[in-house]
Amino acid sequence: MSDPTAAADATAFHRLPSPAADVLERLYAEDARQRAAGLPPDQRTRNVDPNTGRFLGTIARSIGARAIVEIGSSNAVSTIWLALAARDSGGSVVGTELLPERAAEANANLAAAGLAEVARVVPGDARATLSTLSGPLDLVFLDAEKDDYIGHFEAALPLLRHGGLVLADNVVSHDLSAYQAMLHARDDVETITLPIDRGIEYTLKLAPYYAPTTERTAQP
Repeated sequence: MSDPTAAADATAFHRLPSPAADVLERLYAEDARQRAAGLPPDQRTRNVDPNTGRFLGTIARSIGARAIVEIGSSNAVSTIWLALAARDSGGSVVGTELLPERAAEANANLAAAGLAEVARVVPGDARATLSTLSGPLDLVFLDAEKDDYIGHFEAALPLLRHGGLVLADNVVSHDLSAYQAMLHARDDVETITLPIDRGIEYTLKLAPYYAPTTERTAQP
């Protein structure tokens, strides 16, 4: 029986423009070599799967996202997927990466993909970068250290517009029950876990509800 996920991964690049498709194929090949060599996670680039990347781009396009923040860009694989969508919408992506050398690699990959004008990766703590942004943001993608998800979410949410999205990766492959419990306890978001690759938490920021101050009746 064929694996539909593998088939989706195999066709993930076929609609992407060059040179972005070429850069992504190179980076995914490097990621595969790292995994085959048995490198520990902290020595790998830990890229999103191609099907997850395509999902990110599809969601960004579907909401016309123009202001996108990515927390945990690594070498910019997911940034490229998001940047392609942002370019179509006339928007931009600000990525963050804790390791300066990895951020430099990410920006070089964005330049090679022809996306340097719409995306950049800032080295350092994501919360420091978020403090320099004014918003409103349309989309936030979380793919950093899992213990930091709650802190990153709390820093990003005030910048997110009502109707904006927070997408968090690895919620099935890792124990992110504390993050998910925090989301479910809030009344200003709606959240659902999507079984895509390693699991994506799809969280919508709700508009504030104002109860009517006067009683209304239906008119004939």
